[in-house]
Amino acid sequence: MTTPLAEVLDGQRAANLRKAARALLKEPLLTADGPRGDEFRLVRQYATELREWFDRNTGWPLRVDTDAARLRKTPGTLDDSTHPAREAGRAAQPFTRRRYVLLCLALAALERGEAQVALGRLAEQVVLDAADPHLAAAGIAFTLEKRDERGDLAAVVRVLLRLGVLRRVAGDEDAYVAGAGDVLYDVKRRVLAGLLATRIGPSMVTAAGFEDRLAKLTTQSALDSDELRFRAIRWKLTRRLLDDPVLYYDTLTEEELAYLTRQRGFLTARIAELTGLVPEVRAEGIAMVDPDDDLTDARMPEQGTHGHITLLLAGHLAAAGGPVGRDELERRVRELAAEHGGFWSKSAREPGAEAELVEWALARLAALGLVTVTGREAVPRPALARYAVGEPVVKEPGPRRAAGTKASERRPTR
Repeated sequence: MTTPLAEVLDGQRAANLRKAARALLKEPLLTADGPRGDEFRLVRQYATELREWFDRNTGWPLRVDTDAARLRKTPGTLDDSTHPAREAGRAAQPFTRRRYVLLCLALAALERGEAQVALGRLAEQVVLDAADPHLAAAGIAFTLEKRDERGDLAAVVRVLLRLGVLRRVAGDEDAYVAGAGDVLYDVKRRVLAGLLATRIGPSMVTAAGFEDRLAKLTTQSALDSDELRFRAIRWKLTRRLLDDPVLYYDTLTEEELAYLTRQRGFLTARIAELTGLVPEVRAEGIAMVDPDDDLTDARMPEQGTHGHITLLLAGHLAAAGGPVGRDELERRVRELAAEHGGFWSKSAREPGAEAELVEWALARLAALGLVTVTGREAVPRPALARYAVGEPVVKEPGPRRAAGTKASERRPTR
C-alpha cells in the first residue's frame, strides 16, 4: 500500500523539527559557519515553531539570525555545580572559579575591542581589568606571568573557539602558554553579543550576596497571580525534565509536586513529542530517557578505564544501601585493580592512582544524579539502583543475559 505524499511530508517535517530541537538542547549556540552548520540551517528553517514551543514550555528565548542561533537557556535549579564548563576532550579539566572569572574578563575585553585580537593583547586587557579592587577583595588576582595562569586563559579561549565567538587566524595556544608565541583571532561580534543569557544586564543588579544576585539575574517577572505562578512552575519543571538526568520528587516544593502530579502526563508528552525522549516514571521521580543516547554530556556506562571503574563503583555504591566514604571507595578500587587491572590503562594501576579515579567516578555519578557527594562521603540516590548487581538470570531456550546484568542497565540515560 502506497503512503500518501502528504503523510510522508508531514513525517519528514516532524523528523526535521525534532532534529533541530535536539541540536539546540545539545548546543544552545549554533553558528552558520561552525561544525554543525547543517543543524543551524534546520533551526533557522523551523525557527518560528521552535521559538513558540520554548517560549510556552520553558520560557527560554530563541534568537535566530543569519550568523547564529542562540537558545538562551537558564537551568531549573541554580545550585547544581556538577556540569562545569570544559575544553573539548576527556582529559580537559573542569572550569574553576578562576577560569570563570577569566572568561568574564575576556568577554568584557572582547566586547570593547576590535574585529581582530591577538592573545597577548587580550591578556594585557585582562590583567588591567583584573586590578579592580573588588576582585582583589575577593582574592582574585591575575598577572598571567606564570605558565598555569596562561594555561587558564588558553582554556578560556578554546571554549570561545568552540562556541564560535573566536576564529583562529594564525598561531597556536600551546606556544603562547609556553611563552614562545602568540595567536591571532577574528572576533565574531554578533555571536559574542548573544552569549549573555540573563533577562537583565548584570550591572543592573544591586543585590549583594551571590545567591541573591543569581536569583535577580534569572527572575522573569513578579508572580502576582495564580496564572503567573503556575506558568513559572511549568517552566521550571520542563527545564528540569529537559536538563536533569533525573527529576526527584523530594527536590520539589509542595506546590511544584502538586502541579507535577496533576500535569505529569501533559508535560512529559509535550517533551516526548518535540524531542523523542521517553518518560520513565518511578516512585522516586521521573527520567526522560534518550533512546539515541545523544542528549547528554555524561554517559553511563562509558568506554575506557574510567568508564569501567565508574560502573564498578556504581554497583558497589548501589549495594551499600547508605553513605560510603572515599577511603572505602579507594580501597575498593585497589581491590578491583587486582581483578581487572589487566584491562585498565597503565596509569590507573599505579600506586596512589585510586584517589583520582574515585574523584572522577564520583563527579560522573553526581552529574548523572546517581549520587550526592557531601564532604568525604558519597550518598546513593534512588536511580543508582539500576546499576545494582543482581542474581544471575538464565532464560531458556533464548539467548542468555550476562550474569548480574539487569536489562535496565543497558538503557541509555541522560
